Amino acid sequence: MIIVKIILAIFLPPLAAALQVGISTHFWINLILTLLGGIPGMVHALWLVLTNKTA
Repeated sequence: MIIVKIILAIFLPPLAAALQVGISTHFWINLILTLLGGIPGMVHALWLVLTNKTA
């Protein structure tokens, strides 16, 4: 499952963030970062997935 989340973090960062932490503050931060520029959202989503953050 972690490989799927990593792939989603690269291509659909908000979805990966939602799967990892649910609809919480991290999701909204990720959505804003993704809208401001794709790379910051991707980095944040990868950080959430790789550090195994939970809500």
